[in-house]
Amino acid sequence: MQRERFQDYSNNGEKAQQTFSANEMQRRQDSMRKHMADNNVDAVLFSSYHNINYYADFLFCQFGRRYGFVITAEHATSISAGIDGGQPWRRTFGENVTYTDWSRDNYFHAVRNLVGAAKRIGIEFDHVNIDLLNLLKSEFPGVEFVDVAAPAMKLRMIKSAEEIAHITEMTRIADIGGAACVEAIAVGTTEREVALHSTATMVREIAKSWPEGELLDTWTWFQSGLNTDGAHNPVTSRKIERGDILSLNCFPMVAGYYVALERTLFAEEASDEHMRLWDINCKVHDRGKELLVPGAKCSDIARELNEIYASEDLLQYRSFGYGHSFGVLCHYYGREAGLELREDCDTVLEPGMVISMEPMITIPNHLPGAGGYREHDILVINEQGNDNITAFPYGAEHLIVSS
Repeated sequence: MQRERFQDYSNNGEKAQQTFSANEMQRRQDSMRKHMADNNVDAVLFSSYHNINYYADFLFCQFGRRYGFVITAEHATSISAGIDGGQPWRRTFGENVTYTDWSRDNYFHAVRNLVGAAKRIGIEFDHVNIDLLNLLKSEFPGVEFVDVAAPAMKLRMIKSAEEIAHITEMTRIADIGGAACVEAIAVGTTEREVALHSTATMVREIAKSWPEGELLDTWTWFQSGLNTDGAHNPVTSRKIERGDILSLNCFPMVAGYYVALERTLFAEEASDEHMRLWDINCKVHDRGKELLVPGAKCSDIARELNEIYASEDLLQYRSFGYGHSFGVLCHYYGREAGLELREDCDTVLEPGMVISMEPMITIPNHLPGAGGYREHDILVINEQGNDNITAFPYGAEHLIVSS
């Protein structure tokens, strides 16, 4: 039986309330169109979570199917799978084509209809895998595929006023999640229960701030003892013990945007060596925030902070870079790798960038003061310096938590 290639969901309800204004979304799409015009690109096919979300306000659920967002000089259209019904059309700022599963090439048929006679098509070289690239070359013989991942990232790195307001409200909610963590901490309580309380608290607050928004992907990592040695270690059912080093990591997610609050804490008490190391890490954190000013180079910031650790013979315990850009990203997708506080990143800070300061050292388990120490604030670079939009306290005066 011959079945249809596409389904029309354009009348299935009304368009959803967008996360950002029409002017903001049009600005994003037009900025990409300008890049296309300047570089002789006829059409762009985005395939990643972060770019589809950034340019369309649509966050897809992949489940093994392909999604896309095609921008041409006149149109902007998401490509979604039939399993999602009308949700992609309702969320997309632009048009939508929904393809069915009845033929394996329906996705590419949708792309072909949208790009028309394009001879140069932009794709994301850092996201398109070999399988998809080979299929694109097979489906579009004679077409030249060029990279738009790096230019798109650069456009995302400078946040608009609307984005900064969005991120600022999310950061307020992260602080609420941190307070919920502290509220739930007690000797004998599991990491799991602390994390659940924090996450539920943040989701309820997100629903108040964005009553029309989708609620997905907000999470908390809460680590104790040995589990603090990695920044991304998952939650377990380990029970908190007296004297444990603790780490709270609160991550509200709203419309594909991610923010973070991360803090070192202790249960009831901390040893002298734990206190010494914690104090050093807080000093690095303080100095790092002072360095986040327009005109500063990411690599220079990293090297100066390295000197503080080195003076205390702790540099060998540093785990990763000192911070990174915030915006459309998540632990599953996205990264603005051009804006990271690392020795190998020479990006110069500009007003409108949003970046974290998050120094971390991990002391091996066989040494005094063992565990992972990490403080994390989010800062918006402005013309004079920065605005720290994280308000949650840190250090021994605040975060030795008693039951």
